[in-house]
Amino acid sequence: MISIIVLVYLIALPLWEIFTTTFQMQYREAFKTGGTEGSFTLGYWKATLASPISRAMFYKPLFNSLSIGLSVSFFAILIGGVLAWLITRTDIPYKKFLSFILVVAYMVPSWCKALAWQVIFKNDRIGGYPGMFQSIFGISPPNWVSYGFFPIVVSLSLHYFVFSFLLISAALHSIGGDLEEMAEITGAKRWTILRRITFPLVLPAILSSFILTFSKSLGSFGAPAFLGLKVNYYTLSTMIYANIRNRMTTQAFTLGIVLMLVASLTVYFNQRAIGKRKSFTTIGGKSTRTNLIKLKKLKPVVTVAVILFVLIGVVLPLMTLVFQSVMLKPGTYSLDNFTLHFWVGNSNPAIAEGEAGIFNNPRIWAALINTLKLVFIVSFLATMVGLVLGYLVARGRKKPSGRFIEQISFTPMLIPAIALSTIYLSMFSKPQLFIPVLYGTFALLVIISVVKYLPFAVRSGTSSILQISTELEEAAKIEGSSWTRTFQKIILPLSKGSVFSAFLLIFISGMKELALIMLLVTPKTATLTTLTYAYTESGFVQFSNAITTLIIFIIISVNTIARKVGKADISKGIGG
Repeated sequence: MISIIVLVYLIALPLWEIFTTTFQMQYREAFKTGGTEGSFTLGYWKATLASPISRAMFYKPLFNSLSIGLSVSFFAILIGGVLAWLITRTDIPYKKFLSFILVVAYMVPSWCKALAWQVIFKNDRIGGYPGMFQSIFGISPPNWVSYGFFPIVVSLSLHYFVFSFLLISAALHSIGGDLEEMAEITGAKRWTILRRITFPLVLPAILSSFILTFSKSLGSFGAPAFLGLKVNYYTLSTMIYANIRNRMTTQAFTLGIVLMLVASLTVYFNQRAIGKRKSFTTIGGKSTRTNLIKLKKLKPVVTVAVILFVLIGVVLPLMTLVFQSVMLKPGTYSLDNFTLHFWVGNSNPAIAEGEAGIFNNPRIWAALINTLKLVFIVSFLATMVGLVLGYLVARGRKKPSGRFIEQISFTPMLIPAIALSTIYLSMFSKPQLFIPVLYGTFALLVIISVVKYLPFAVRSGTSSILQISTELEEAAKIEGSSWTRTFQKIILPLSKGSVFSAFLLIFISGMKELALIMLLVTPKTATLTTLTYAYTESGFVQFSNAITTLIIFIIISVNTIARKVGKADISKGIGG
């Protein structure tokens, strides 16, 4: 019962609060119009949907968000699906290495590709200095290549294709190759087999990939901010941020509600589509497939193409950021412009307004401590809470309480990060029952992060508990063991693998997080990601690139240790 109350308070109540706030006149408007604060009004919705600024504030950002979401979903599924098929169904070499590198792409923040794109394709018409492409070839990229829709779609597609790769790979492994072999025996052509057999069987995985990719890209903040704001290309997420910075908070809430509504409708129609395909099943038993599809003469070409994709899509952005972080002046690519100041330099008034390098900068050290403290606390709390809630879901699926916990704990998945941030900004900027104002505190960052990552943790916990026989718990109960002791001595040790995987996934997600905490941090609670955004806004791209490199180094290091020590695998949490 306590768990239900807490979930309702932290998830359902904030949703209700932000919804009702949009129909209540706020102090600022009441003072201007002579109205009564708290009285019913449709003014905020009219300002959003039917006012002279509606096109710029709502309809155009909505169109941009939908265009980005659909385009990224298409290209991510195409890339991820092709790679999944090549690695699971063909004799392409270096499969383990390629699979590992492709998953590394998820560990890199989505906005990392946006920063790398700026370094390479920036032109001197916007921002004053050229990117690497213009400096090397003397050709100034057009504005649509440097900023706006095209680079945002490319950057996000090169990040979110991992969802499709993992989900479709898992689906291809699970269905085996029996049906495909039978079709080959009957003389069916390869394209016919793909179209009539393989594609229908992996369609649920493709639809799940679409949901993950569309909802993530729809609410993405970093890439649209880095590559869109300089040319006034707004999405709903960046417009929410702009409204809050301009103290149009309630209008930002209306945009947040629209963002949640679009994401929820997408999930609803996806479930309808999957529901209509319940008749699709595969042959029972273990797959007998032993022969992979031989690429023959195409094998060297396909292998080189995949390796080039990995180099361009994963390795090149990282190398670009490192390279740019050792340039004294951005846009000048010569040996005499080389410097390590932005890494280890002391304060110098002639460089970056006196900012010391990241390893000598108290501001960055404080942000690093905040980041590590936040992600470790959140990862531990979310994993443990997720395991407990997963137990309640797994053991109570036939009860209304179990089904309710399962549904409400999944709800944060439907809420884009920037929208959830606006909800908590509204709720905790004033006292709530016995809880004081939390805005500006570290505790609020912990709470919102735990809530956001709860769906991952509960899913992992539920899957783990379902694999543990109830006989073990019954035996412990007969021996007089309390539930707490049973959980500690039996359930937790047997769930160790899932716990490590969930912890690792949440740790990686937390290290990369920007949109979720962007509106809630203060100078004292700043993290590495929010400093990256601040330095980019200030024009100190070397600092932002160096910090991003540091974030990626920490993520890959922790992932390597977790895989060796705890046998953790993030693919278990994101679809593998």
